[in-house]
Amino acid sequence: MRLQHKVAVITGGASGMGRATVERFLHEGARVVIADYNAETGRALMEHLEAEGYGESCSFVRTDVAKEADVAAMLTQAVDVFGGLDILFNNAGVGGAIGPLTETREEDWDYTFDVLAKGVFFGIKHAARHMREAGRGGSIINTASIAGLSGDGGPLVYSAAKAAVISLTQSAAVELAPDRIRVNAICPGFIATPLAELGDPEGTRHAFLTAQPWPDYGRGEHIAGAALFLASDDAEFVTGEKLVVDGGLTAAGPELSKRFPRSSARNARVSGITRGSTGEAPELRKL
Repeated sequence: MRLQHKVAVITGGASGMGRATVERFLHEGARVVIADYNAETGRALMEHLEAEGYGESCSFVRTDVAKEADVAAMLTQAVDVFGGLDILFNNAGVGGAIGPLTETREEDWDYTFDVLAKGVFFGIKHAARHMREAGRGGSIINTASIAGLSGDGGPLVYSAAKAAVISLTQSAAVELAPDRIRVNAICPGFIATPLAELGDPEGTRHAFLTAQPWPDYGRGEHIAGAALFLASDDAEFVTGEKLVVDGGLTAAGPELSKRFPRSSARNARVSGITRGSTGEAPELRKL
């Protein structure tokens, strides 16, 4: 077991890539604090994991990663319940603001950056404090996106926030290296999760397959495998890295507005905000 005796916290852990990573980390011997905004899916996952025999190895805490007190509390829970903190996976995310730049409201920009960028900052800040105090190093993993690697890789505000995550990852890796705290990012491509499928799993997966070179659509398990590598001692000399997991999409060039012309900002017929799997409804306005 590659994570035996390790303690991990995974945000956005109740669904999608986060849930797949929770299950993989538990299988690899870790004890895991599952943090998620959606308490209902969190409870459902805990019931499932207890039935699978992992009840003593995991706990759930409802967390709004945009609130510093919540993030500090979830990390303290790991220390209080499991005796330490070795791994933090800053994975919580939302689609956030969508629509043309000229129609994007300030509050939608702020919501997107609060969850996707500020939440990662809070996680790194407080995890580093615990890891530094314990003196045994650690691994911090941030979910970025191929959308943060180039223009036309995703919705504008989402892409800007993910680019910020990549930059923050690199800077934090340099600052925390003397403490043997590794900081890396994963840049997923199209991963079939509730956040990405938008109520149409079959149609979304077909679109993903036609957009990328690899003949299988991305699954949460693919991200969990990447996170396992970065969390494990196999990656002890890897820090400041942005690991792309996208089925060759960026190698081919995203050009999402050409691949998905109806959903591009230029052709969008709606503007507003989406909130992913938080359980809260989107707010969309017809243009």
